[in-house]
Amino acid sequence: METVNREQVTAGQAVYSKFTLAIYDALVLGFSCRWLWRCDASLMLEQYDHLASDNHLDVGVGSGYFPDRCYFSSLKPRIALMDLNESSLAYTAKRIARFEPETYQRNVLEDMSVEGQPGFDSVGLNFLLHCVPGSMEYKAAIFRNCLTVMNPGAVLFGATILGQGVEPNRGARKLMAFYNRKGVFSNQQDSAAALEAQLKKYFCNVKVTVEGCVALFSAEKARA
Repeated sequence: METVNREQVTAGQAVYSKFTLAIYDALVLGFSCRWLWRCDASLMLEQYDHLASDNHLDVGVGSGYFPDRCYFSSLKPRIALMDLNESSLAYTAKRIARFEPETYQRNVLEDMSVEGQPGFDSVGLNFLLHCVPGSMEYKAAIFRNCLTVMNPGAVLFGATILGQGVEPNRGARKLMAFYNRKGVFSNQQDSAAALEAQLKKYFCNVKVTVEGCVALFSAEKARA
């Protein structure tokens, strides 16, 4: 059985300090997405606009760019934020304070419990999986845990940077190797096929598309 220690899990999210969060939008979602990963952030925002519900859980929140810019049909949607990193949670909660978000500090490989109303109609996993250690089969514990907080028919969607089956340019290849050495990324085994296979174990209507080095995905929890 595959094992991952706590230090490996922590390494993937420890980089998100107050300083890095302040430059995250410009550096990661601006420069890196466009020129290195070759998947413009606008494509991920389109997913949010089309798939995020007014009863939404965002997991691995980063800087909060997407829930901040997403179009919600309600002026007062229920938005919950879940992350292991306290700085990311605080930064994002402040950014979208107008929504009065719920916040949950969790290791989502182990626990995704929430308080009060348990079920969500959408769950976002944007740029989380490539930071989680282990194979895609190991990371799929997150998919199983997501099911516990999703209503029947709810949609799971997100994006992740792949380490296999893509053709990164020179800059992307060097940065990806550096991040994997540091434990910021753990995506050397990640492919679109592996992602799709794991999603299909737990969800229906699975869709995976590849743009540059990034897999954009969506899936639904069965209604019955």
